[in-house]
Amino acid sequence: MSARILIIGQGLAGTALAWRLRERNTPFVIVDRDEPLTSSKVAAGLITPITGMRLTVSWRYEMFYRDALRFFRDCGKRLKQRFFFPRGYVRLLKNDQELAKWQKRRRDPDMPRFLLPRDPELSTDVFHDPQNGFQQRHAAWLDTTAYLQASRVFFESLDAWRKADVRPEDVHDDADGVTWNAQRFSHVIWAQGWSAQKHPLLHWVPFQSALGTILSVKTDLHGEKRIVNRGCWLLPRNDGTSRAGSTYEWTFNDPNTPSPGQVRNLEATLRALMIAPAEVIATQTAVRPIIKGRQALMGTHPTHPRVAFLNGLGSKGSLRSPWLARHLVEHLLDGAPIDAEMDLQQNSV
Repeated sequence: MSARILIIGQGLAGTALAWRLRERNTPFVIVDRDEPLTSSKVAAGLITPITGMRLTVSWRYEMFYRDALRFFRDCGKRLKQRFFFPRGYVRLLKNDQELAKWQKRRRDPDMPRFLLPRDPELSTDVFHDPQNGFQQRHAAWLDTTAYLQASRVFFESLDAWRKADVRPEDVHDDADGVTWNAQRFSHVIWAQGWSAQKHPLLHWVPFQSALGTILSVKTDLHGEKRIVNRGCWLLPRNDGTSRAGSTYEWTFNDPNTPSPGQVRNLEATLRALMIAPAEVIATQTAVRPIIKGRQALMGTHPTHPRVAFLNGLGSKGSLRSPWLARHLVEHLLDGAPIDAEMDLQQNSV
C-alpha cells in the first residue's frame, strides 16, 4: 500500500493539510475542482481576536494565532511571496447599547492582552463618528487568493496537484487503504467545504452553512491601513482597493448569487461607516462551511477508518486551518488523539 494521502479540496483546509504533510515528508496528492469562486478564494482572510456582536475573545485565539503566524510566515519564505499581513484593527461601537456592553466586556481578564491603550484616532474626513471605539492588537489579514494560488503552483511542481471533480463514489476504501483513479493511498481526507454535506458517509454531520457576500470598493482612505469595523468591516488592501463585508444568508438556492436585499443592506452599512465616497467595483459570493454547534470537526469516520474529514471552519479558516491541519496530520501519522470538542467520531450520531 502506498503511504501517500489523498486530499479532496484545495481550499484553506486542504492547502494547510498539504503543507503539514510536506513538513512531515509524507507524500500526498491534492485534488480540486478549480472553481473560480469558493469560500476560501472569496474569504477576506481576517484574523481578529475580539469579534462578533457579543464582543468576546475568539475561541482559543492565542493557540490558533500562534500557529497561524508561524505557518504563514514559513509558507511565505518557502514560496518567496508575502501574503500574511499583521494589521491594526479598529472596532467602532454602533450605539449606546453596544458601548454599555463593551464597558462590561473590557473588564474580562482575557481582554487586556488584545487591546492597545491609545484611542483609534480615525480621520473624520473618512469615517462617520470615529469615536467610542477601541484598537485590537494581534490582528492580521491573509491574502487568501495569493496564498492558495502560490501553493497550487508549488504543489504542481511536486506533481502533487490534480484538477478533477471527485465524487464520493469515485473513492473506494477498504481495511488497507483507499483507491482513486486506479491509484492507492493510505487515507483520503475530505476537505471540500459545504459540499461535503452531500457525502453519503457524512450525511449526519449537522451542516448549517451560510452564503456570504463581500464588496470590492474604490475609496480614498487618506492613507489609513488599519481594518475598521462598525456594522461591517472595511479592509484596505495592498493594491489600493478595499474590501467590505460581509453578509450571512442561511437560506439560498444558488451558491454564488446573493439576494439583492442583502447586497443593498451591506452597501447601506458601508455608507453608514464612511463619509468618503466608496465605489463598488465588484461583488463576490460563496458559501461558508459551518457545522451547527461546532467550531470545526475533524478526524476519521466511525466505521471507515481510512476516510478522514476536516471541515466547518466557517469564517475562521485563515486563523484556524494551520493548527487544525497539524492536529489531524499528527492523528493520522502518529495516532495522536483528536481534541474531543472537534472529534468527528465523538460527534457522530
